[in-house]
Amino acid sequence: MASGRIAIGDGDARAEIAPASGGAIASFRWGEGAAAIDWLRPARDDASEAGAMGCFPLVPFSNRVRFGRFEFAGRAIRLPVDAARDPHFEHGHGWRAGWRVAEREDARLALEFAHEPDAWPWRYAARQEIRLADGALHVSLAATNLADEPMPLGLGLHPWFPRTPGCRLSAGVAAMWETDAEILPTRLAPPPSGADPRAGIAVDAVALDNVFAGWDRHARIDWPERGAALALTADAPLDFLVVYTPPGEDHFCAEPVSNATGAFNLAAAGRTDTGLVALAPGARLEIRASFTPQREDRP
Repeated sequence: MASGRIAIGDGDARAEIAPASGGAIASFRWGEGAAAIDWLRPARDDASEAGAMGCFPLVPFSNRVRFGRFEFAGRAIRLPVDAARDPHFEHGHGWRAGWRVAEREDARLALEFAHEPDAWPWRYAARQEIRLADGALHVSLAATNLADEPMPLGLGLHPWFPRTPGCRLSAGVAAMWETDAEILPTRLAPPPSGADPRAGIAVDAVALDNVFAGWDRHARIDWPERGAALALTADAPLDFLVVYTPPGEDHFCAEPVSNATGAFNLAAAGRTDTGLVALAPGARLEIRASFTPQREDRP
């Protein structure tokens, strides 16, 4: 196990968490050694950034803010961006910071993170709980507004899954946000043929980086070569599913999130279907998702 990572286990299920690396989950697997099967893309031992881990928390929003700029309650917000690397501000603060271990048990770990006002002028606290039970991984993420005014908020998880030639993703959705050259939403439309999770997506055959709206909070990933599958389930308000299938890579994303990509600017333009929450002072929002593996050789 890499330095700084904390292992939890329950029966044959194991997970490693990297609190200092954005509170990310470095791995989730069944078994050990050559017989092990990874359900998330495993982080290398020398990986230190959240983006190189198996799953990381999205707080206080999911995905891109166009050029790091938006307006909320009459206030102009300007988030710092590195234009040479990415002209947009992505995924909030949680994955960029170290998290404190708040509670630790054999099969459960609770982490906390606090944000003090800066370019994001609202103070808030976040808590993440990662738990193994009966072979499944359960993750909850919550944020509490500690400011004296409402705070815009979205939450989510960013898991990376192993990708095989036969891998398929299935999910119940209502529509897909089409995107512009900046991979930001332009129009809500029916999912196109070949990229419709309702019919199942051949992950290796499509190049997607889109958010699907009206997700029914159930998705399934099948790896026929492995004789394995995984059920991704969630609770409200995780009503959106981001699907990212980078060409030529051995991994892909299916991200349960509570807000559409670009939600802040869509809401400022008058959209009411973005999932954006104006969290009242002292209020708390929590999300929950579960990753439940299945193997053909196991009941």
